[in-house]
Amino acid sequence: MSTPLTWQKSSFSGGGSGEDCVELATADTAIRLRESEHPTAFLTTAPATLRALLSTLKAGRLAP
Repeated sequence: MSTPLTWQKSSFSGGGSGEDCVELATADTAIRLRESEHPTAFLTTAPATLRALLSTLKAGRLAP
């Protein structure tokens, strides 16, 4: 039996009804990301990979 995931909303998600959100959950050694409008579809990644992506985004190192 698997443990249900606990999803957390991003602090940067839009206000209003709170339905336009990016949510994150940890599962074993993976991180899962989803859009609140489509809760059954999610992306699975490793913590180090997500950390590298966020670091790159914050530093503005992605080409347009």
